Amino acid sequence: MRRAAAASLAGLALCAGARAAEPAPPDAPARCAHYERARQPLFGDLHVHTSFSLDAAGSGTPRSAYEYARGRARPLDFAAVTDHAEWLGEVRICTDPEHPQYRSDVCWYYRAERPPAIGMITAKTMARRERFEFCGPGAERCRQAARGVWHEIRAAAEAFYDRRPECAFTTFAAYEWTGSPGHGINLHRNVVFAGAAVPELPVSFVEAPSPQALWDSLAADCRAAEGCAAIAIPHNSNLSQGLMFATARLEKPGDASLPIGRAEAEARQRFEPLIEIMQHKGDSECLPGGDTRDEACGFEKLPYDSFQGAMTGPEAWPGMPARRSDTVREALKRGLLLEAALGANPFRYGVLASTDTHTAQPGSADEVGYAGHTSTNTGRMKGALPDVLQYNPGGLAVVWAEQNRRESIFAALLRREVYGTSGPRIVARFFGGWGFEGDPCAAADFAERGYAQGVPMGAQLPARPADPRAAPVFALHALRDGGTEGRPGTLLREVQIVKGWAEAGAAHERVYTVASAAGSASVDPLSCAQSGPGAAALCEVWRDPDFDAREPAFYYARVLENPSCRWSQLVCRQRGVDCRRPETVAPGLEPCCHPLHQPVIQERAWTSPIWYSPEPRAAEPAAAAR
Repeated sequence: MRRAAAASLAGLALCAGARAAEPAPPDAPARCAHYERARQPLFGDLHVHTSFSLDAAGSGTPRSAYEYARGRARPLDFAAVTDHAEWLGEVRICTDPEHPQYRSDVCWYYRAERPPAIGMITAKTMARRERFEFCGPGAERCRQAARGVWHEIRAAAEAFYDRRPECAFTTFAAYEWTGSPGHGINLHRNVVFAGAAVPELPVSFVEAPSPQALWDSLAADCRAAEGCAAIAIPHNSNLSQGLMFATARLEKPGDASLPIGRAEAEARQRFEPLIEIMQHKGDSECLPGGDTRDEACGFEKLPYDSFQGAMTGPEAWPGMPARRSDTVREALKRGLLLEAALGANPFRYGVLASTDTHTAQPGSADEVGYAGHTSTNTGRMKGALPDVLQYNPGGLAVVWAEQNRRESIFAALLRREVYGTSGPRIVARFFGGWGFEGDPCAAADFAERGYAQGVPMGAQLPARPADPRAAPVFALHALRDGGTEGRPGTLLREVQIVKGWAEAGAAHERVYTVASAAGSASVDPLSCAQSGPGAAALCEVWRDPDFDAREPAFYYARVLENPSCRWSQLVCRQRGVDCRRPETVAPGLEPCCHPLHQPVIQERAWTSPIWYSPEPRAAEPAAAAR
């Protein structure tokens, strides 16, 4: 059954007297003025670079980044600055005229010839894991400079964390571990700390050359800092050349043959409960091929499998095609197979999105007015556009939390009650169970019923009832982005449930459209005018018609908007480009008419999965890196 529902945000999510899955802990600090036991959606960005990053010079500081996030026309609820740990000291030395090493040859080159210098510095640090001579014996000069930068990053997070009852804005101390075991191979993680208790210095890829080494360092450092807790969030699996979901002990590509054992699987669950499914360097959800017959998988795909593609051009991309094995959906499916073999699922990921802005502008994920993600991008496919054609504005992270405080948001991250959007502020709720009384979609207490009779996104289904006919039932509700005065959000087109399951030693998937708006909608790429109907809200209660109790499975919801113009098409149209008339294609605007240009997109949201296991599973650790 498919239907559209016109529900208010209050009816969907926020029932002041509702009973949530877990009550607030008795030692929680004073409640915010806006506290919801049934939890509320908070929108944020957990991937933000400032001028403290090697490749974001010329952008703002952590303080200006938080000012931007808080002062936007649509302020964010939370944010974290995640500058690269690997070069914090080097960048500070090379940009501080008072430092004795400011005039070193490397620093002069960095200031004078930024793009090629970034490549040279990155190659030495990442490929050879070496520091420069100007860092001094044991790299102590760079380490000392990095301590000062890390102090400024933490101080900015503390200064902008709103501890008033209004709880208007939450910040987190964070950084990026920029792991790369081979030329252009991305194993990057954003490390986010629960509170103000953090290690003395971020651990970088130079000191910790594998994800496992990162986890070990976090565990050791947090033991030395009372109250410290952290998680690591992988991003851009689409650029990992097939290695993001290999063993966490991987230091070089050849290590991919090492097996994943149970201890490693449990450690990955503990330290990495989430993965970033989208940001400005593309969507990593899925890729057509094999049993993936999913038209929506064509969204914001990079045509290559590592950063080498960004350094070349279209003529080289056929030799480095994107890989299905690098997608989040394939990892979720592989996790089911590994759980059957190991008794633990290393890829039990919740999902979120962020921008990865390199302009110190958290939340700048709008297609309209997109100004590019970095000032140093000179890629072949940029021309006169604000960014290279294959990049996009990125997305947003959304958590379901009782209030806008660190402990509430971090708890949501740990239990995976989070989701991602490609930029719009779509509100999505997703519950699973073995049946819901009445019709949750027709009730004002949708969330209360979901928590009382099932589990939310990110959770494991409870034990299956003895009834042999029992099959999982899911209640999902989505609201369109309300937009702003003068620019309303786009209407919704449909809600889908993506199922993955393991059967006879092989993993499979299927996509079900479970709710959709009436009629059809379209957008004129020349005028970018949208036409046709859509839904302000979609709600459905869906029972898996193909359930087999013997097969482990996961389910996540995907919410699609009506079609709209991509940022690149908006820019090309504004500059008068009509690809049918070559005379309108001014110099630098050739990317507007390149065969890879997709002028129309469908913005979306992805929820974290809900899992089913045939056998009861042991309780999971409640915290990470503690």
